[in-house]
Amino acid sequence: MTVSSAIVSFAVVAGMLTVMPGLDTALVLRSAITLGRRRAFATALGILCGVLVWGVAAAVGASAVLTASRLLYDALRVAGAAYLAWMGIGMIRQTLKERGRPASADAAGDRAGAPTAEETWARSWARGLGTSLLNPKNGVFYMAMLPQFIPAGAPHLLMGVVLAIVHDLEGLVWFSALIFGTQLVRGWLNRGSVRRAIDAITGTVLVGFGIKLALGDS
Repeated sequence: MTVSSAIVSFAVVAGMLTVMPGLDTALVLRSAITLGRRRAFATALGILCGVLVWGVAAAVGASAVLTASRLLYDALRVAGAAYLAWMGIGMIRQTLKERGRPASADAAGDRAGAPTAEETWARSWARGLGTSLLNPKNGVFYMAMLPQFIPAGAPHLLMGVVLAIVHDLEGLVWFSALIFGTQLVRGWLNRGSVRRAIDAITGTVLVGFGIKLALGDS
């Protein structure tokens, strides 16, 4: 296997995984609908940074430790589950708090309580990064996949970074399509009742992912 054929083959596999519905897609869609394009791209960038970290870790063998150590895997799994549940419950609580408020009050509250652009971007980026890093299945995926796409004689670290960047580029294209597509109908989606429903659904999905991860379901 040559370097070019390895990259192309990995791109096909990673591309199929990228477009599969999952937690990353749910988070980016929620951000695009309720928080706007800027925060949605920040969330997506955080997720992609996490993917890059996992790719580098797998290339240098750190993920092998995660795979071999059941205790370490379980600790990361529980931490990830708690993080997802915390985010989901927070969204659901916010939905319940805002239920019954008139649309004018919602709009006024949004304007008064809006954080600065820098704070908004940083918070969204951190949410995406944390979600990616606290998912041990990302590490296991890279540990299982990367060795199959590193040609004999190729430097592992460099090849791992290249493959992770390929995965990130595919993710960026996919997330961009979702974000710009959502912006076309954001005026309707951002109505108070619709926004609360989206937060409630996304929060429930996050809690479900957290429970699934805590139970160790594949």
